[in-house]
Amino acid sequence: MKPVMKYADGLWPNFSSLLYILSAYCFGIYLITTDLIVLNFCGSLFLAHSMVIAAYMVHECAHNTVFSSNSANARLGGILNWFNGACYGSYEDIRKKHFRHHIDRADVVAFDYRPRFAAHPLLMKILQVLEWFYIPAVEIIMHLLVLVVPFILTSRRHRRVRVATVLLIRISVFALLVWYAPQVVVFYPLAYLIFLTIMRFMDTHQHTYELFETLERERGDEVKQFDREFEQRNTFSNLFSTNHPWLNLLVLNFGYHNAHHLKPVVPWYQLPSLHREAFGSQCQQVLPIGHLLRAYHRYRVPRMLNTDPIDSGVAEKRGVDFIGVDGVSFLTAH
Repeated sequence: MKPVMKYADGLWPNFSSLLYILSAYCFGIYLITTDLIVLNFCGSLFLAHSMVIAAYMVHECAHNTVFSSNSANARLGGILNWFNGACYGSYEDIRKKHFRHHIDRADVVAFDYRPRFAAHPLLMKILQVLEWFYIPAVEIIMHLLVLVVPFILTSRRHRRVRVATVLLIRISVFALLVWYAPQVVVFYPLAYLIFLTIMRFMDTHQHTYELFETLERERGDEVKQFDREFEQRNTFSNLFSTNHPWLNLLVLNFGYHNAHHLKPVVPWYQLPSLHREAFGSQCQQVLPIGHLLRAYHRYRVPRMLNTDPIDSGVAEKRGVDFIGVDGVSFLTAH
């Protein structure tokens, strides 16, 4: 009989992660509906973190590292998307986009917002002001586009009913929560903004890849120039700490990005040991978190229209002046 779990040691790590998502989400909802503002803020943090872990468990499902059955991984991924708000799109669309990222060794999108935004100076100015205030405006628009794209692209027309249905359900539940506790209208969106900020920070400095607006087309010759050596050279690990590895569990070890790209089928809880095995304790691709935090702050506005050139010496400079890239989340399948 085929085992339920993909890996024999996967039951407790994955079960613990799923239990945490459910517990933190429910506890967060409870806290944002209480009458104490301090607890409301704490609730937003719990909610945001449950969304983060849910998103990275979706990433695990996309790589089929949780269950032996691909269909079981797909079902779990679809359920988890309801926690992180990515349920408007299809899990399979998310999986397809992420696989193109790995196979093509590029950031492959259906919609490159940069030339469109640049062509509208007033819109750009508004977004730049929001980003200056640390509001992840670009990410908000990219997630909103998941709702809009089915009504623009012919290839996504079949998603229209899903978008309308999910939108109706989530608005109804949100309205009930606001009716019960009006402060939810502030603290749930706050949780979502924190979630988007964490996810973007992790994505921003993990690659210096080419960006191709070819997601809706078959793979072309443009990606054949990129080999495994190129992939590792232009992939970076943004660990919260090398001395205290448990801190990296805050994002389900997603910072071990070179290890993940080396062997994408290795589950999240095995990535630290794979990283040590493959790269040792002195890996040039591991960028100091302090440098990345400063770069994230310094380039929060210029990053909107930036994609760092490939092979731009990021590792040699230890992440100093690494601008990074916006709008490449695996949760936005467009």
